[in-house]
Amino acid sequence: MDQFWNTIQADWPLILEKTGEHINLSLISVLIACVIAIPVGIVLTAYKRLANTVITTVSVIQTIPSLALFGFMIPILGIGTKPAIIALTLYALLPILQNTYVGISGVNPALIEAGTGMGMTRWQILWMVQLPIARSIIMAGVRLVAVQTISLATIATYIAAGGLGDIITRGISMINTTTILEGAVPVFLLVIIVNVLLLGLNRVLTPKGLRQHTKN
Repeated sequence: MDQFWNTIQADWPLILEKTGEHINLSLISVLIACVIAIPVGIVLTAYKRLANTVITTVSVIQTIPSLALFGFMIPILGIGTKPAIIALTLYALLPILQNTYVGISGVNPALIEAGTGMGMTRWQILWMVQLPIARSIIMAGVRLVAVQTISLATIATYIAAGGLGDIITRGISMINTTTILEGAVPVFLLVIIVNVLLLGLNRVLTPKGLRQHTKN
């Protein structure tokens, strides 16, 4: 244990640097996925015949082994951060897209009719009725994607994108458990911290009325 903490102290600057790179890869990928998948999921609720085709097509990406997908990026975009972010974004699309579509589609039609009867426009119904109700389902998809992306980002080391995977692979090549833990433990902690932050964000975004209803 003493050896572990001594090694951590010696490598602390490197761990911080690689953690920053890992956060950068994961955060950008999740944000891009949200910007793409949430609007598409909302649009698909108006074109339900097209929805299954689109969701099935996007789900095909999930069947590609992660290491292979990173490898496919090399002939197209080379190595580095850019291809890694694109690969991570592609993996992140399905859960957010599917949860957005299911969440919006699952809103009680009576609530939409009531909004229409009150003279609300389609956009007002979306922003004031459908999205607040579907928010928890959408956020569940975002949380799942965040955890998944932080874990997958370790593979980005194989296309020279940096991140904590650099430390993990170095430890594997050295057959050094301490070095592997130097990379694995920060990944574990990032997953917990991001999950807690997103749970808090979900609560903050919950309207007071719905929050009270959930408690009851």
